[in-house]
Amino acid sequence: AGVPLIEHWRGGAWRVELRDAPGRLVARTWHVPGDFSAAAFWLAWGVLRPAGPPLRIRNVGLNPTRTGLLAVLARMGARVEVAAAADLDGETRGDLLVWPSELEATEVGADEVPAVIDELPLVAVLGARARGVTRVRGAQELRVKESDRIRAVVDNLRAVGAEARELPDGFEVSGGTGPLAGRVETRHDHRIAMAFGVLGALPGAALEIDDPAVAAVSYPAFFTTLERLRRDGWGASAGSRRPVVTIDGPAGSGKSTTAREVARRLGFRHLDSGALYRALTWALLRSGWELSTWERRTAAELEGLGVAARPGPSGVEVLQGSEPIPDADLRSPLVTAHVSAVAGLPAVRSVLLRLQRDAAAGGGLVADGRDMGTVVFPQADVKVFFTADLEERARRRLRERGSEPGDAHAVQVEASLIRDRDFADAHRELSPLRAAPDAHRIDTSALDFAAQVEAVLALVRRLTP
Repeated sequence: AGVPLIEHWRGGAWRVELRDAPGRLVARTWHVPGDFSAAAFWLAWGVLRPAGPPLRIRNVGLNPTRTGLLAVLARMGARVEVAAAADLDGETRGDLLVWPSELEATEVGADEVPAVIDELPLVAVLGARARGVTRVRGAQELRVKESDRIRAVVDNLRAVGAEARELPDGFEVSGGTGPLAGRVETRHDHRIAMAFGVLGALPGAALEIDDPAVAAVSYPAFFTTLERLRRDGWGASAGSRRPVVTIDGPAGSGKSTTAREVARRLGFRHLDSGALYRALTWALLRSGWELSTWERRTAAELEGLGVAARPGPSGVEVLQGSEPIPDADLRSPLVTAHVSAVAGLPAVRSVLLRLQRDAAAGGGLVADGRDMGTVVFPQADVKVFFTADLEERARRRLRERGSEPGDAHAVQVEASLIRDRDFADAHRELSPLRAAPDAHRIDTSALDFAAQVEAVLALVRRLTP
């Protein structure tokens, strides 16, 4: 603008002086980059998403005195890249590409605090989902921000179910993967509201922000943008299709419980195909038709029994008419005794094939069963086939029913029943149990539940370029 300035260091401070004011200013165009501290929330969102394509944050100011969070994220194992960097009007700016990442805990010390001071509430949020204990020291300045941010961060993390400890000059946060739920008190602090807004938008979280409007102090459109990304779930553009994941395997291999948790972690719907077959078996048992006539029933007659599937907020509900069928009825011994035979009937599979494929409309589905990857969703984005030792599967079945898995006789009896079911499933003429040629085989015999879930999530993350 044509104004001469004098810059110098004096008295322990950097000073800028205007001595001779010009008579008029020269008009010019300035290209102002996006604020890094605002972009930091999208970096956190992009990293914490369980899966998805890279999120691109455009035209972000990259002044090295403001980008300390990038070094912290790198230590935590986050995949973040700078693209299209350029200097314009004396400022470096560029696009930030961020991928979903598995995070490791880190430490931030006093020497690093000045370059990351505004992002430290986000570091706490990231630490709550990282592996290990994240520690921040030398950040006593946080005590005198819009709120006491050390206390606000710790109190709110505890309130939603995370482990955190207040330090005189910082905090410690223990990471975890469990569901988070509770009320967040922003204390009239925009950065507390936005940091916990990111955490609350993750699949499976149920956080209530007491005053989201306070974000307007620095980012009026923040929660509107966050809600758009949350609804999309996959974290890309609104038009991107979310993947379909299938998990097949024999009884007791762990597919249903794993599929349910994978769906929760991804924010996808869960389809338990076995529940549909059990529902139709249950309806047949109540129909009054003789068992000997079931194999002659037409698809139209079976559809007349009113079994339906309805997408719910987190799964696919099984109904008869408009009423949900109780899970206890679906899992009854009588239904269990007949479901394998019913599943082999061509008319049954024809009716349920349509219901299952309808459930996958728009993607964002984790389906488990015995022919999900081979017949129902042959074009699924990720196919998994679970196996496990016969006796281990028998012990799991006993645990599900509340029985003692240490009873050797009970284990052998259950193993015999599962062996018979395996044979029937593998040798039926229509849609026999088998792994798809492109399925990832996972032996769950020695894996605990968390390891099974992580094994599948790792495969989904590979979809990310």
